[in-house]
Amino acid sequence: MTVRKAWIVAGVAGGAGLSFVMLLVVGVYLVAGNIAGEAGGAVRKLAKGAVPAAYQELVQKWGTMCPAINPALLAAQLYQESGFNPTARSPAAAQGIAQFIPGTWATHGVDGDGDGDKDVWDPKDAIPSAASYDCSLASYVKDVPGNLTENMLASYNAGAYAVIKYGGVPPYAETRNYVKTITTLEESFAAPVSRVDPSEQAAGAIDYAQKKLGTPYLWGGDGTAASNGRFDCSGLTKAAYESVGVTLPRVANDQYNAGPHPSRDELLPGDLVFLSSDLSNSRAIHHVGIYVGGGYMIDAPRTGAVIRFDRIDTPDYFGATRVTEDGAKALPTTV
Repeated sequence: MTVRKAWIVAGVAGGAGLSFVMLLVVGVYLVAGNIAGEAGGAVRKLAKGAVPAAYQELVQKWGTMCPAINPALLAAQLYQESGFNPTARSPAAAQGIAQFIPGTWATHGVDGDGDGDKDVWDPKDAIPSAASYDCSLASYVKDVPGNLTENMLASYNAGAYAVIKYGGVPPYAETRNYVKTITTLEESFAAPVSRVDPSEQAAGAIDYAQKKLGTPYLWGGDGTAASNGRFDCSGLTKAAYESVGVTLPRVANDQYNAGPHPSRDELLPGDLVFLSSDLSNSRAIHHVGIYVGGGYMIDAPRTGAVIRFDRIDTPDYFGATRVTEDGAKALPTTV
């Protein structure tokens, strides 16, 4: 924490002066201490609402099919592949929520719901098939040295033969990036089993947003000259974190997956806080702001309003994300 504290204090002190909000940020971080902990090998459960309610039970059930996978990892794969869209199609002919190509589906598709039909477009078949395929790959490389889950993911990308040949994750940039992407995304779908590290970029993001207080809202605004320097809610959060070198997706419900999810009583300044019209579904998120402490966020609320402080404790408060650089980098560019 020593380096982290010094970074925050130095970054803030370099500005024109410490405002109330920035004093609050420094104060919270100075007393936060080292809030990281060890997972202790606990079974990873899904974060609240991280998976759409229609698929949550399926992901939770089939994500425990074998030791190489867990529900959060399976959720990360589905999000990476289709954004939980059961009708997704790719230019490479991949189909459905799990993006099976026809040849792979013919071999590895299973009748997950027991209705006598293996339907790649039906999540009740496709999600169990994705888990079954992962576990089959894991069985092929179970004797390969290294981490079984990482070897399974590498097999998914490069084939089990390559993993066996190289005695672990092969030295292919694409494959290593895939393994890192999925294991990083896993963190954004897992319910934390310990408190999570503060973001080093938090103070800078808040400082940026605070300087925009009073700016009129613009639907689709991202702060550029084309938007006359105005923002909507996710445009503001994206620009705030971009100012400190972290690139977030453009829309709020994808920003939710940019890191782990602290609970309401674990919030720290700089966390993104989200409101949703469906408290069981992160894909229904409709608003995002930057938490500043004391139950308040800086946000761009709606047409006719300006960037301001608003309370986060409303009936549609959904949850929060502690943005990480790796988490943001792992997000797919389109979902």
